[in-house]
Amino acid sequence: MRLAVSLAFIAASMLLCASIISANTEMEFIFVKGGCFRMGDAFGNGEPDEKPAHEVCVEGFYMGKYEVTQGQWKEIMGDNPSYFKDCGDNCPVENVSWYDVREFIERLNRRTDGRYRLPTEAEWEYAAQRGGNGEKQAGTNNGAELDGYAWYDRNAEAKTHPAGRKKSNELGIYDMSGNVWEWVQDVYDKNAYNKHSKNNPIYEGQGDNRVVRGGSWYSKFVDLRSQNRFYRPPTYKSGIVGFRLLRTK
Repeated sequence: MRLAVSLAFIAASMLLCASIISANTEMEFIFVKGGCFRMGDAFGNGEPDEKPAHEVCVEGFYMGKYEVTQGQWKEIMGDNPSYFKDCGDNCPVENVSWYDVREFIERLNRRTDGRYRLPTEAEWEYAAQRGGNGEKQAGTNNGAELDGYAWYDRNAEAKTHPAGRKKSNELGIYDMSGNVWEWVQDVYDKNAYNKHSKNNPIYEGQGDNRVVRGGSWYSKFVDLRSQNRFYRPPTYKSGIVGFRLLRTK
């Protein structure tokens, strides 16, 4: 499976799905209409760093339909750092630090129209919840259905899997819960939600860690919640952490 990336939108009539071509690297992006939602512990069962639940608003953006793959990484960077290389080019790249991802994006932007970056925590959570509609996991509110949407410790057999093999959420975005954790832009602060602006919030203050979201093949059920926040040093590399790109409008 090759994923679609194009420098121009394919057609005005296809408003919800844009293809953007960058050299020989192919990625597909889904349009996420902007809006407001309740970010954080909206269900009352979260961790202290998910509080307070608060209303935020984000502008529209294009979210990667899939996590960035090993094949796409090789096209831009010329190597494959992944622990699970045997999984193949269509599996998510992992074992990349936040700094490695920043270098990937810089190189990609030099080769294209310069509109690619990591999502913020707010954008990530909004897209995972199909436009802020409050889903506990990306794609479902029913834990009994989670196996159909996510690779995690109960079904992944201790490894990553090719992108898009599980069901997407209602926006058509795959693997936002499970497979690999995803780096986002924000610096981690346990009290970041007390410091958010209402519009397009991002925390870029003091802190030694960066936020990762979504859980992985190694994660337990509870870690796959759309509201769950986790963190690692920006130098951290592991077979459980990859990333997904955002394309600005």
